[in-house]
Amino acid sequence: MEGFAGPQVLAEAAAQAMNKLDYTAQHMGMRIESMQPGCCVLSMRVQGWMINGHGICHGGLIFTLADTAFAYACNSHNQRAVAQHCTITFLAPGKAEETLTATATETVSSGRSGIYDIEVQNEHGTPLAHFRGNSRTIAGTILEEPSSPDPSKGDLP
Repeated sequence: MEGFAGPQVLAEAAAQAMNKLDYTAQHMGMRIESMQPGCCVLSMRVQGWMINGHGICHGGLIFTLADTAFAYACNSHNQRAVAQHCTITFLAPGKAEETLTATATETVSSGRSGIYDIEVQNEHGTPLAHFRGNSRTIAGTILEEPSSPDPSKGDLP
């Protein structure tokens, strides 16, 4: 979009704006490790309260980590996007005190629809889950575009 320094700066700014209001991600201790247009890497340390009755990380929390990486990736172009459909396949359990990493990658972007693949791994590189999210853009943007200079107010550079 015009007014921003480029797609990378836009992606980082959109993720920071979303994260500022994402109280769930903050509560769970998610950290943005990297942001690029259409891609996001998030990490989360598995805390004691995240353990289920089987003594492993609750699958819903792994889903939430993947879903958050998906959200930041599909909104990285500054066009509001929401999940239209998501699936997850659990491959191995997450354990207490492990750091999990979700890597979201834009696979397809066509019109208002997008497909994103998210891989969740533990700190040893073991795949824990594969998540696929289908996004749909909606009206609005994450960030307001900087306004153009108003010559009548002496705002010219």
